[in-house]
Amino acid sequence: MEARYQGLEAQEFFHVPVLSREVVTGLAVRPGGHYLDATVGGGGHSRLILEAAADVQITALDQDEDALAAAQKYLAEYGERVQFILTNFAAYHFASNTFDGILADLGVSSYHLDQPERGFSFRQTANLDMRMDRRQSLTAADVINTWDEAQLADIFFKYGEERLSRRIARRIVERRPFQTTVELAEAIASSVPPKYRYGRIHPATRVFQALRIVVNDELNSLETFLDKAPNALVPGGKIAIISFHSLEDRPVKHGLRNSPLLKVLTKKPITALEEEIQRNPRSRSAKLRIAQRVL
Repeated sequence: MEARYQGLEAQEFFHVPVLSREVVTGLAVRPGGHYLDATVGGGGHSRLILEAAADVQITALDQDEDALAAAQKYLAEYGERVQFILTNFAAYHFASNTFDGILADLGVSSYHLDQPERGFSFRQTANLDMRMDRRQSLTAADVINTWDEAQLADIFFKYGEERLSRRIARRIVERRPFQTTVELAEAIASSVPPKYRYGRIHPATRVFQALRIVVNDELNSLETFLDKAPNALVPGGKIAIISFHSLEDRPVKHGLRNSPLLKVLTKKPITALEEEIQRNPRSRSAKLRIAQRVL
């Protein structure tokens, strides 16, 4: 989900949709069609779908109230053609044979990373929060300060693919409690060898990814979505899913392939062209997979 945060006064999403042409083409948007944007974010993809054909309707979901409010503003001109629902896509009721197409754009947005108080980034000091849905109680601070060392090492390895997970977990337990993102990032950096500390990516990157996935239960939510969503497509309807790392892409690949209702249309995932990568560097890691309901 690619969103650029614009100006502290604005406090709103500005959505730069990734693989936009490929999504609209892949969904084969048709006049009068009804589409589900399961992760509306700032509304960038939804706008392109609405513009692609006449009288298109969108059901737009997001678990983040800031995102939903921004999308409502961005798509206001389409009036009743768009229905907005504040929910995680795993909790949504997928009525059978409802949608001509379904889109899910996974991962964290640049808006979340750029808005310090949400606690997703270690670049600026903030409370350890990381909740997409701020109605839930579990925060990153709860995980870091109360889970035992073995649990922490396990999630860092499993969800961050962090090779030094045990060493990092040991240092965190020694130094906790932590209040802020920067305190945690510094403790992580101090626990790894210099070669690793000054490498291509910050040593806290994988740990922060793991925390975000755990706090928001992202992979379990994705599995539920992949299980339920195909039933909501009309026969011939298409589902398009954009992922940003292997932990997302793997279940998407297998979930689409193993669904008895779907035929996979992308033998290999669609990736961004060099022109888009130059314009929007985050699109480099985006992978789009598309499948069609056949039963």
